[in-house]
Amino acid sequence: MSVLVVGSIALDTIETPTDRREEIIGGSATHFSIAASYFGNVLLVGVVGDDFPEEGFTLFREHGVQTDGLQQMAGKTFRWTGRYHEDPNKRDTLNTELNVFEQFSPEIPESYQSADLLFLANIHPSLQMEVLAQVGDPDLVITDTMNLWIDTAREELDRVISRSDILIVNDEEVKQLTENPSLYQASRQLLDRGPEYIIAKKGEHGAMMVSENDLFFAPGFPVEDVVDPTGAGDSFAGGIVGYLDQVGEFSAGTLRRAIVHGSTLASFDVEAFGVERLHTLSDAAINQRFERFREMTAF
Repeated sequence: MSVLVVGSIALDTIETPTDRREEIIGGSATHFSIAASYFGNVLLVGVVGDDFPEEGFTLFREHGVQTDGLQQMAGKTFRWTGRYHEDPNKRDTLNTELNVFEQFSPEIPESYQSADLLFLANIHPSLQMEVLAQVGDPDLVITDTMNLWIDTAREELDRVISRSDILIVNDEEVKQLTENPSLYQASRQLLDRGPEYIIAKKGEHGAMMVSENDLFFAPGFPVEDVVDPTGAGDSFAGGIVGYLDQVGEFSAGTLRRAIVHGSTLASFDVEAFGVERLHTLSDAAINQRFERFREMTAF
């Protein structure tokens, strides 16, 4: 099987109360791809500039991520700068430079168009619709979005949501999409708009999954030292979708296990800057933490 992901590849500059890293490999598609690569076959579509470092291409190759759909254009790679507070759940965006990402028009290689699972990362809904127009009939369409698109591209976003099987967004976005302050009620309302499952991310507090006949909550894995939360939500999604691709079965029970795998990958992601920790993982480390998660939540 295979997972097609379309999203951003970036060079991130990140400040924390104790450290700073400049222009490290990041972006939604990057965090997702590296996390998903531990379970499935990842097909990447995105864009970078001619200044994108060779170490970025090496990173994808070492994880078996296929990059036939990775465009390289003349100009600068998308850049983002952010500063985290003492509370790592709070951050300020200091600078955003879209650069070549501003002209990005997804082109799905023919060899990618029959991918089994499609993850639409956090990009403009019009681009997500362009992707949907180019693919065949994936077994699952999984979508992410953000508050900016809810505010500025709502009509297009609603069309994307109506064609999604799983919607993965944070708890505030679920409430914003429905104007309902109750997370559970809001999630139930979103089911009427097309998706079969709503997965509401709650940061360090875990995630809640709602479907017509199921309700599941997984806590966040307790991490002693959160270094850099950037991309945790994308690695969470990568763990979910990668695991679903690995097992090839999409029941509610499988999705419960997938969510725990997603939380496991996200817990590793925040332990170092960028994808440094994800890059050095082993299957044994992932399985060990998954089992600790199982023990921690059993009663």
